[in-house]
Amino acid sequence: MDTLDSLTPKAVVEELDKYIIGQQKAKRAVAVALRNRTRRLKLPDDVRDEIAPKNILMIGPTGVGKTEIARRLAKLGGAPFLKVEATKYTEVGYVGRDVESMIRDLMAVGYAMVKTEMQASLRAEAEKRTEEALLDLLLPGMKHKRTGASSSGASSSGAVSEGADKQIGTSLILQSEPSPSESGTREKFRTMLREGKLEDRIVEIDVQKQGMPSFEVFAGSSNIEDLEMSVANITNLITGGRSKRKSVTVREARELLIMEQLDKIVDHDRVAEEARRRVEQTGIVFIDEIDKIATRGERASGQDVSREGVQRDILPIVEGSSVNTKYGVVDTTHILFIAAGAFTLSKPSDLIPELQGRFPLRVELDSLHAEDFYRILKEPKNALLKQYTELLGTEGVTISFSEDAILRMSDLAAEVNSRMENIGARRLHTIMEMLLEEISFNASEMSGQHIDIDRTYVDDRLKGIVQDQDLSRYIL
Repeated sequence: MDTLDSLTPKAVVEELDKYIIGQQKAKRAVAVALRNRTRRLKLPDDVRDEIAPKNILMIGPTGVGKTEIARRLAKLGGAPFLKVEATKYTEVGYVGRDVESMIRDLMAVGYAMVKTEMQASLRAEAEKRTEEALLDLLLPGMKHKRTGASSSGASSSGAVSEGADKQIGTSLILQSEPSPSESGTREKFRTMLREGKLEDRIVEIDVQKQGMPSFEVFAGSSNIEDLEMSVANITNLITGGRSKRKSVTVREARELLIMEQLDKIVDHDRVAEEARRRVEQTGIVFIDEIDKIATRGERASGQDVSREGVQRDILPIVEGSSVNTKYGVVDTTHILFIAAGAFTLSKPSDLIPELQGRFPLRVELDSLHAEDFYRILKEPKNALLKQYTELLGTEGVTISFSEDAILRMSDLAAEVNSRMENIGARRLHTIMEMLLEEISFNASEMSGQHIDIDRTYVDDRLKGIVQDQDLSRYIL
């Protein structure tokens, strides 16, 4: 909550400005939406339940930052985030994925997020247990007698399962207290282990599949991948996840044992409970290409019938319904949905009225121009010029771009977008690849060289584009 409190709308916009150029209206809309979620969590329960999120519909051409805004927003708030394509879903009764699967996928994202956080807090205990397991593997005749003290540290965190005190990787035989000589030998090996002197020694461990065996029965509309996953999980449930004997170095065994220990000592029920709470209260689903399921014209026919069916199926999810997942029932009432589409062949009004009403906030994103491309190349934290400079720097090649070269690339990107399909900032990727193709191919043989890229270099490498009017032959 402390982190969320610091994310005022202005702070959110400032953070988004570090990665996304322009689109201030969209940034302000999502910043307010995120802040309203924080405000809602501070209200009494009876008031909190009555406040639903104001879902957002982003309208704008491809490559202008719609997806990036949503992804960065979720990362800022530490919220479970899922991006889906509206076109991958089909109406119930047809072969394909049903819309409820987006909530199951979001819940899986939330579960993985919470599990990683809880395991991080238990890593010290897992490392302690792993050290004892490694000593047992190195000294098979001197099995360590487990005591209750070894699990006390983990239990204090409240995230340890009941079976957490089971040893991983090797079977432990409880014996009487070891003799002084045995204890001395074990401590010598412990010292050598901590000093890294045994890292390359070979040991044998039993490797088991991580995670709890489970399966989910999908609706009749599921695709073949869902069915294959279900069959695989059912098989794993029946076989119990048999272990496999492997010979590995101590270095490799340590990582395998730590992961198995973490999976054992974490409380999976608590992880699922916390993940479900986060998904319900702070989850964000980004539905892209929603314009592709809009029905054009007054009467729907043919393929438009299926599109309208998908809209009808999405409607209860957005309005608020209960979805069964393998981690429990998830209520979608307070999940924030952000939909996006170019709406070049259709209009937002082509969506069914009920679905339109569930996206009350509509923001139109601006097309990008040469000035925007110039800023995109230079300003963001992950600017393209920085990316390519760092990539080639790993080969010992230094490149620098002059101002006139950057301006030329920006003008060229804007010109190509105006003559062909407008794919926004993605056009810069193809231009940069063509510009640096020769250097990238030969970089491994150019270590120590410094290359200045100016307007002349840009025109020379892209002269075919400059001379030919049919630019589509050169830049797709």
